[in-house]
Amino acid sequence: MGYKVVVCGATGNVGREMLNILAERQFPVDEIAALASRRSLGTEVSFGDKTLKTKDLAEFDFTGWDIAFFAIGSDGSKEYAPKAAKAGCVVIDNSSLYRYDPDVPLVVPEVNPEAVEGYSKKNIIANPNCSTAQMVVALKPLHDRARIKRVVVSTYQSVSGSGKGGMDELWDQTKAVYNPTTDVEPDVYTKQIAFNVIPHIDVFMEDGSTKEEWKMVAETKKIVDPAIKVTATCVRVPVFVGHSESINIEFEDFLDEDEARDILREAPGIMVIDKREDGGYVTPVECVGDFATFISRIRQDSTIENGLNLWCVSDNLRKGAALNAVQIAETLGARVLKKG
Repeated sequence: MGYKVVVCGATGNVGREMLNILAERQFPVDEIAALASRRSLGTEVSFGDKTLKTKDLAEFDFTGWDIAFFAIGSDGSKEYAPKAAKAGCVVIDNSSLYRYDPDVPLVVPEVNPEAVEGYSKKNIIANPNCSTAQMVVALKPLHDRARIKRVVVSTYQSVSGSGKGGMDELWDQTKAVYNPTTDVEPDVYTKQIAFNVIPHIDVFMEDGSTKEEWKMVAETKKIVDPAIKVTATCVRVPVFVGHSESINIEFEDFLDEDEARDILREAPGIMVIDKREDGGYVTPVECVGDFATFISRIRQDSTIENGLNLWCVSDNLRKGAALNAVQIAETLGARVLKKG
């Protein structure tokens, strides 16, 4: 016996990817419903070899359904997630709304799978921020070996993290560069994104950091260890899909780069591609459509006593969103629900 599954926001980038991954990983689905806003009612979406017509989220009754994946943003989750949870349907929410709620587990299955068991307090499990998800997959096995004191991370985040609007803006501005008669003013972003980088993701906070940077700090502490100090600079780059991160790690104990490489090779969810030669590393273009978090450029940091540098790349629509959500459902099924 499988699950009755709901995908809310099924017409968006992440919602469509959730449907794809549920089919690819053969998640045990007995029945599936694709939900969207009223303006997208009847839009067709794919689920494996099936075609689903979207239903109206506002009118949907979650009673009798097992798991609902939410990919509709914080405002939508605030309105509909409690309704689904109250009806007995476990919500796996991709928005930031519940990530910092102490009664809602924030889960990356390769890192803290046991946390799913705390779902019952609100019947909700939170999916982390895309940039956090791939980073903590890399940090956890190293932390288990040598205890991480501090992380300095710079991100290079693709426009798909802003949704379809961000992708359209990059495409339209890129075309406009080659057509002098056309001018595409920034709308999604504060400055031109084509052939540019923007050190600004989400809103600014009082201390000068952006909320995206704050998320990486708070979420790493909640998922891995509250004692880890994190400082982040998050940058939007003109890449369609795939987030990259330059990560500097300071440990309590010495960790040799060769041992770190071996640890990461054995860690779940990670693929190490690290050759010290031209092209011996992974870039965002190469990670698109893949389940893995790729690690390259592992090397000692000689400027501190116990330091390492590494390069981390992952498909943000997959590990950063849809894949992690499906993995949460798989973990919940294996540890708690035990169907399928």
